[in-house]
Amino acid sequence: MDVSKSRSSALGEALSLVQPNGDRSARLERARRSSARRWRLAGALLALAAGVFLLSLACGSAGISADRMLHALAGNADPVARSVLFELRLPRVVAGFAVGGLLAIAGVLMQALFRNPLADPYVLGVSGGAAVGAVVAMALGAALALVQASAIVGAFGAILAVYALGRGGGTARLLLVGVALASACGALVTVLLALADASQLRGMIFWLAGDLEWAGSPLASTTAAVVAAAAAVLLARPLNVLAAGDQRARSVGLELEAWRLIVYVAAAALTAVAVVSAGTIGFVGLITPHTIRVLFRTSDHRIVAPAAALLGGTLLAAADLAARTVMSPRELPVGAVTALLGAPIFIMLLRTAARGPTRPGA
Repeated sequence: MDVSKSRSSALGEALSLVQPNGDRSARLERARRSSARRWRLAGALLALAAGVFLLSLACGSAGISADRMLHALAGNADPVARSVLFELRLPRVVAGFAVGGLLAIAGVLMQALFRNPLADPYVLGVSGGAAVGAVVAMALGAALALVQASAIVGAFGAILAVYALGRGGGTARLLLVGVALASACGALVTVLLALADASQLRGMIFWLAGDLEWAGSPLASTTAAVVAAAAAVLLARPLNVLAAGDQRARSVGLELEAWRLIVYVAAAALTAVAVVSAGTIGFVGLITPHTIRVLFRTSDHRIVAPAAALLGGTLLAAADLAARTVMSPRELPVGAVTALLGAPIFIMLLRTAARGPTRPGA
């Protein structure tokens, strides 16, 4: 009897020692597979971005073949092809990637700030303020530089107004003030459109629907997108904590009010740069963070922020390619194309996300 008891005891001790190691090995194996899967997804995302980039350079309504465009890219083509490539298509494609990246990162920040999957870059009325400024300038017959300057004034005026009226009431008050201001700006834009001359309406509508022709030089938006993506990766831990809720943030000593202000100003500034560059383009900042969280099965901002920026740029560049070529030689507003593409994608993402939520630190 004693021998059997001692054997049972030894077996129990052995199992208690082996089981944790087995669990640890299983966790390590799952982590290894998850990491390998994410690297494959990152490679596929980079390949998709490169494909859209090259296709956008090769295709258009100028009547120049893709072969001539590729020769122009290599520096061995006629002056006409080189002019179309380097003066028209390349700046526009780069602007598409930059503006899409800005909207995607702004969407990531807004969803972390409000802990709301429906938050997007335009929820705080920034686009409404910029739209009022731009439409007023167009109605007065201003040049492109003055239109963009007016949009900047309107965007940052909206940022200051929302913060001044919403401060002290937490994120819920900021959200309510932003929605109210956006509604008021939308009504004012409608009045301005009703009073505008017929010759001015097309430019106003294209700006309001989003158009990369307004981007001009993409240097500012590209620089802002790269800096924003790098900063989001470096500040991923506070963003993860902020997105986890107030109780978690206080338990780890995060300065809630300070970080809310930082994230709010950053998201609003990125949105302002994007809107001034290309008008109001919807759905990019809303669907790209969701897509990345579903595909990569994580809400860690070290992964979500840069991947969303790349996917947002790819999506907007692809939408602009469709806008330029589907009805060629006529051109569609790129914001209308993103909305047509984004709505069904967003519905599918919601159905997919309902089956299994992601974790902030996964």
